Amino acid sequence: MNSPVPPRSSATPPPPPAPISGGRSKPASTIEQMVRDAHARQASDIHIRVNEVPRFRIRGQMLPFKEHPPVTTALFEQFLAEVLTPQQRKRFEDEKELDTAIFYPGFLRCRVNCFESLNGGAIVLRLISLEVPSIDGLGLPQVMKQLVGHPQGLVLITGPTGSGKSTSLAAMIRHLNDTMTRHVVTIEDPIEYVHSSNRCLVSQREVGLHTLEFHQALRAVLREDPDVILIGEMRDRITVDTALKAAQTGHLVLATLHTRNAINALNRLLNIYHPEEQHAMRIQITESLLAVLAQQLVSTTDGRRTAVHEVLINTPAMADYLLKGQETDAFQLMETDTGNGMQIMNQALCDLVLLGKISPDDAVQASSDPGDLRRRVRNEGYDPSRSTNREFDPSGGPTRDYHPV
Repeated sequence: MNSPVPPRSSATPPPPPAPISGGRSKPASTIEQMVRDAHARQASDIHIRVNEVPRFRIRGQMLPFKEHPPVTTALFEQFLAEVLTPQQRKRFEDEKELDTAIFYPGFLRCRVNCFESLNGGAIVLRLISLEVPSIDGLGLPQVMKQLVGHPQGLVLITGPTGSGKSTSLAAMIRHLNDTMTRHVVTIEDPIEYVHSSNRCLVSQREVGLHTLEFHQALRAVLREDPDVILIGEMRDRITVDTALKAAQTGHLVLATLHTRNAINALNRLLNIYHPEEQHAMRIQITESLLAVLAQQLVSTTDGRRTAVHEVLINTPAMADYLLKGQETDAFQLMETDTGNGMQIMNQALCDLVLLGKISPDDAVQASSDPGDLRRRVRNEGYDPSRSTNREFDPSGGPTRDYHPV
């Protein structure tokens, strides 16, 4: 087995992405070889498809692994045999898609998705470090440390696919594990970051491996004496009902949701229910909710990526606005009540532009209201000469590239 490739030092800015070539005399004949090639280039994902050249996602860009020829059907079958058990192969054949994970001891884990497409079979691998990231190391809002200290309630991390929601949740679990004595139960599909019990007892359960069904694990979790429950995604009514019940009965619940801003999270949950149920559910959700953090990944001026957040804290004033459906007032409160850790996305983007962390163009692309963002940057006295490739991390450490999971 090849020795693990050490990660690039965070003190040395990586070069701009370029077509991937060179460094290997022959094509990768195994998934493990390809994973090591991808890791050496700081890729976050590998895309393999029959009759296509493999591609690596590096700092958000899909780049062809040009030294590797198009994947033949025979090689694809060889790849499947390497990463799937016979039972998984049969399931993939029957269902045409499959989620699982693979583990390279002492190196890293990969989340694996196999699926069929118009052009043939495909595999997508997400590379996951064995080192669980920290809140400070990722430059996440410090309010996250306070949120995981609550004995009960619901915390939502929202954002589009690939925005790093699971990575942020893993950092929150790490902070819990390092600072508190609780029982943390996770229900994942599949397990991504592996948490070794430290001060906390951490019980991780993978759908298909440790439980047959996601909903079955959800029903059982309240009988497992948890203090903290991590649910991968609020995907349907059963999940939302269970999460709310847990949050209302003395548990801290951490979950993800696919919304681009914090206030829309409440509407997204309400839309799961019938119209005649929504008033009662609005009360339940508002009473259970601790906070919503909407997250995006933005390219930085030093060629990496950083997470930018909109933060809604469910203070008594915020709860009153949410109960009444007064979204404009709720948004204004997020903008002004920064003492409680709240912030809106445009102000977070503006601050990073002024610090030289991200470019104005990338900030505008990430903003849902570019006109407002431009006004904020202009009013704050933006000086282009200050926008150099400076490192920035609220903890004082070096910038860390944010690989989404």
